[in-house]
Amino acid sequence: MIEAVGLTKRYGANTAVHNLSFQVRPGTVTGFLGPNGSGKSTTMRMILGLDNPTAGHVTISGRPYRELPNAARHVGALLDAKAVHGGRHARNHLLCLAQLSGIPARRVDEVLGVVGLQAVAKRRSKGFSLGMGQRLGIAAALLGDPQVLLFDEPVNGLDPEGILWVRNLMKSLAAEGRTVFVSSHLMSEMALTAEHLIVIGRGQLLADMSVRDFIAANSAGFARVRTPDPEPQQREKLTAALTEAGGHVLPEPDGALRVTGLPLSRISDLAHSADVRLWELSPHQASLEEAYMRMTQAAVDYRSTADQKAGLMQPSAPGAPPQLPVPGQGQPGWYAPPPPEQGGRPFAMPAEDAAEDTTPAAPAPVALAKAPAPATARAAGAPEDVPADAPKAGPGQDSKDDDSEDPR
Repeated sequence: MIEAVGLTKRYGANTAVHNLSFQVRPGTVTGFLGPNGSGKSTTMRMILGLDNPTAGHVTISGRPYRELPNAARHVGALLDAKAVHGGRHARNHLLCLAQLSGIPARRVDEVLGVVGLQAVAKRRSKGFSLGMGQRLGIAAALLGDPQVLLFDEPVNGLDPEGILWVRNLMKSLAAEGRTVFVSSHLMSEMALTAEHLIVIGRGQLLADMSVRDFIAANSAGFARVRTPDPEPQQREKLTAALTEAGGHVLPEPDGALRVTGLPLSRISDLAHSADVRLWELSPHQASLEEAYMRMTQAAVDYRSTADQKAGLMQPSAPGAPPQLPVPGQGQPGWYAPPPPEQGGRPFAMPAEDAAEDTTPAAPAPVALAKAPAPATARAAGAPEDVPADAPKAGPGQDSKDDDSEDPR
C-alpha cells in the first residue's frame, strides 16, 4: 500500500504539491488524474524517493522508498520510457538492471515474453518505436516481480492492440493483490481500467473515490430530445413548454436538445400536449471525461479566448483552493452556465462585441515593415511541476546521457 500524509513540495515560491493525503490500496487499479502542472509527476517522484518533500511524508508498505531493502523487488515504476541508453540491446538493458538488484537472468527472458519483445531482444533500443519503448519500460518495472507498481502514461504510443494488452495487464496485476497506481490523461481508458480515482488540481486533492461515485458526484443525467430537423418551430415550441415546466434546456451542436430537471415520461407528456413530434427521446449518463472536466475546470492553468467566450470557468488564483462546480447544474458537458447576455447560448459570441469593436484597421504593408521583431521564444525547460535540474530517470533505470558502450 502507498500512503501519503500531508505531502507538500515547494520549489522556491512555487508550490507544486500542497498538503496532499491519500492511500493507494492493493487489489485494485487506482487512477491518478489531474491537469497538466497539477503535481502528478512531482507526487510520483516523491513516492519513489527521487524528490524530497518539503513537508509531510509518503510510505510504501509502511516504509519510505529509500529504506526498502532491495527496492526493485518491492516497487516497480515506469516514469519515462525514454530513459534508456539507445546503444544497448533491449535484453542487455534489462540484464544490467537485474544484476544491480540481484535478480536472476532468467527473469529477463520472462518479462521480455510478458511484454512481447522476444523477437527484438537483441535490437538496440534507439531503433525502437515509441510503443516498443513503452513495452521495454513496463518490462523493467516488472523485472523484480514487485508488489507495488507505478505507471505514468503506460499506453503512450501504443496501438489499439497494445492499449488493450496494457489494460488487461493492469487488471491482472491488481487481481493478484498488487498495488497498481496509474497516471494518465486518457479518460476513456481510465474508465475501462481503474476502479478507484485520486484526482488533484493545483497540487491539492480534489477527489478520492471510486470511478462510479466520482461520475455520480460530478455530473447529472440528462435526456436527449430531437424534433424533426426541417421544423425548427417545433423545437422552439418544445423548448418553451419544457422551460415552463421547470426543465433546463440547452441546444446541442447537432440540433438536438439536452434536457435536465424532468423525467422522460414528463418530457413525453409535455411534447404530446404541445403537439410536437419527437424523433428521439433517450436517457444519457455523463462519461468519466465529462465528470473530470467539470471537477477540474477551475484547476486548468491555461484558457484560450474561445474557451473564455464559451463561458468556461476561469482558474483559481495561485494558492487558492480550486472552486468546485455545483453537481447537477444544467450545462453542456463541463461548461459553466453561460453569461446572462448570451441568453442560454453558451457557444455563441456576444452580440454586442461586433457593435462595440473599436479595433483599428490593419496597418498598411509599409507600416508592417517597421514593426519590431517578435521576442525570441523562451527555451523549453523542465515540466511545469518539476525543476529543470531534477533527475528524470526512474528507479533502477539508466540515464539517457549514459555514454557507456553496448555490452556484448
